[in-house]
Amino acid sequence: MTDTPESDQGTSSAVEGGDAPAPAPLKINILTLFPETFPGPLGTSLAGKALSEGKWSLETVDIRTFARDKHRTVDDSPFGGGAGMVMRPDVVDAAIDAVWPRRGPLVYLTPRGKVLDQAMVRRFAAEPELTLLCGRYEGVDQRVLDAWDIEEVSIGDFILSGGEMATLVLLDAVIRLLPGVMGNSESGEDESFERGLLEYPLYTRPADWQGRVVPEVLLSGHHAKVAAWRRQQAEEITRQRRPDLWSGYAALKKNDFNKG
Repeated sequence: MTDTPESDQGTSSAVEGGDAPAPAPLKINILTLFPETFPGPLGTSLAGKALSEGKWSLETVDIRTFARDKHRTVDDSPFGGGAGMVMRPDVVDAAIDAVWPRRGPLVYLTPRGKVLDQAMVRRFAAEPELTLLCGRYEGVDQRVLDAWDIEEVSIGDFILSGGEMATLVLLDAVIRLLPGVMGNSESGEDESFERGLLEYPLYTRPADWQGRVVPEVLLSGHHAKVAAWRRQQAEEITRQRRPDLWSGYAALKKNDFNKG
C-alpha cells in the first residue's frame, strides 16, 4: 500500500513545522518477591500524577511465579555454610529472561554496589526502559549476576530487609527528572548535587520568626547578590559537611580558573 499525498503532507508538516513529539514514557520493570510494595509512595504526589498521565509506566513481576517446584521455592542455603538463605540462580534467571527486554539498564539493588549519585540518576532517567531486581534474604546467587552482567547499585552504607525500599528511593529520584514531572525546571537545577554542591539554606514567610530573621540579601531584590550569596552558602556547607564532594568541586573550580 502506498501513502496518499495527504499523508505525505501531514508527515512533512509534523517534522518541519509542527510541535515536537512528546518524549516516550519511561517503562519500569520490577522483579520482586513482594509486588504489592509498588507503586507505594510512587503512586502519590508528582510521581503518582506523572504515572496517571502516562509519563512513566510500571510493571511488577513476582519472582516466585518462576519457581519450579510445588512449594514455589526461591531460595536455598549457601554453599560453604553460613547464616541465611540465597536466592536461587535458576529462578532469578527465568524471571529476568521473561521480563528484561534487553534494552536499558538491568539493575540489582545491593549494599555492595556502586553508590547511587545524581549523575547515575540522570543516566537512568534518560533511558527508554529500566529493569530493577530486588533481592531478599542474604542476596542473589553470584552466577546469575555474572551471567546477565547486572549493574549493581547501592543507596548507601547500611542494610535493609530487601531491595524494595532501595528501589523506591532510586525510582523517586529518577521519575522526578522525567520531562514534565517537575513543575519548575529551574528547581531541579538548584538542588543538592546537581552542580557538585549541597543546596544553600532556604527561607520563606514570615521574614521574622521568633526573633530569627531572614538574611537581608534575600529581601533585597538584587538577583546577582542573591545568586552570589547562595553560591557562597552552598560552597561553605559542602566544604564543612561533605569534604568528599568539596574536593571534587574545588578541583573543577581550580581547573576552570586556570583555563580562564
